[in-house]
Amino acid sequence: MSQYSQSFKALMLAAALALPSMAFAAEPGMMKGNMMVDHKGMTLYTFDKDTGGKSVCTGDCAKNWPPLAAKASDKASGKWSIITRDDGSMQWAYDGKPLYTFMKDKKPGDMTGDKMKDMWHVITNNGPKM
Repeated sequence: MSQYSQSFKALMLAAALALPSMAFAAEPGMMKGNMMVDHKGMTLYTFDKDTGGKSVCTGDCAKNWPPLAAKASDKASGKWSIITRDDGSMQWAYDGKPLYTFMKDKKPGDMTGDKMKDMWHVITNNGPKM
């Protein structure tokens, strides 16, 4: 077998191993029942005061409503996008709306923040639950 053939096979093997992780990267959230949750099963919320793909939930707000963090290596796809917060951290957004969990939700499936102050909404199959 020539050096070229061995190099070509090694390259093809590397590409084959890398392709599935690139092509099928997990989305940051999924529908469970009728609501969207993160990979730990925690309910995801939107905030009515967020507009134009920008989060205005900072300081104490972000302590109570932790942003769904994105990493530098994450890639936006379809309705999923990544926004940069005022502090420079990155946050996932769905259909242009930044996403959050709620500190008072203690276990998967809790949705104690739904309709809080008529500004926080669980994301359902039909969009934010209002």
